[in-house]
Amino acid sequence: MLRKILLYLSQAGWARAIVTHFFLARRVARRFVAGEKMDDAIQVTHDLNKKGLLVTLDYLGESVQQVEDTEDVVNTYCQLLHRIQSEKLQASISLKLTHLGLDISEELCINNLRKILLVAGDIPVTIDMESSHYTDITLRIFRQMHTEFLNVGTVIQSALRRSREDMQQLAAEGARIRLCKGAYLEPETIAFPKKSDVDAHYIAIMDDFLQHVPPAYLDIATHDEAMITAALEIIDKYQVPQAGYEFQMLYGIRSNRQLELAKAGYKMRVYVPFGTAWYPYFMRRLAERPANLWFFVRSVVRG
Repeated sequence: MLRKILLYLSQAGWARAIVTHFFLARRVARRFVAGEKMDDAIQVTHDLNKKGLLVTLDYLGESVQQVEDTEDVVNTYCQLLHRIQSEKLQASISLKLTHLGLDISEELCINNLRKILLVAGDIPVTIDMESSHYTDITLRIFRQMHTEFLNVGTVIQSALRRSREDMQQLAAEGARIRLCKGAYLEPETIAFPKKSDVDAHYIAIMDDFLQHVPPAYLDIATHDEAMITAALEIIDKYQVPQAGYEFQMLYGIRSNRQLELAKAGYKMRVYVPFGTAWYPYFMRRLAERPANLWFFVRSVVRG
């Protein structure tokens, strides 16, 4: 119930107006967000790279409604890619199609995405998956771009009932996929309501997919120790080569475990978001793990 309330609030305009003007919320959000400026994210990337951690950078934002606003998004991502290249950072980028104008028109979104991919060169670009409303169109655009750009990947959520079949097809296509559990409020007709079922689906999907890498590539995106253990067992069972997978976690969550995996020789990439549009991302992080919410509550109480 608490998760559903927080996910509802992540989309509520009235709640956004209150929380974003609450200085303690902004302070706590910095645990999960590198900062509001690109320079903040670049500095965090340098620091993480020095610790042996890879990074994927996300310029926060979604559901853009004006064409001119997408121009700023494209320009920001292109500047970000130039910074990655010029400063020789071990980093990729992640983006949302609604941030590139998908809610305005599919053609606009594809044109904007292509501009970014052309600048990216060999730098990996991951198309984040949004709510189930966008699943089909996201996969369609990904597949179209994958015929032109080998560096593009996308995301699949194990919470959705359809995802195992989707992943079997994507594995056969040699796709690069980030597998996560999902952070959106979905109806039970299309998503598993119980965490145990989401977890079981996650493991089954990994078992299927890791038999096809390379050329397919799996980003194992989880903070759940049970899922990490299951992944390591599957990797050992199939003797999966390191060229076919990596672990991914969010900035500010289980930082010590991230370092442990990197020191053990596994590729470990940290998802580092930045920008002023931090509210929906922040609320979804609170919804995902009770520990995040209690961290926020303690910070408010202490002032």
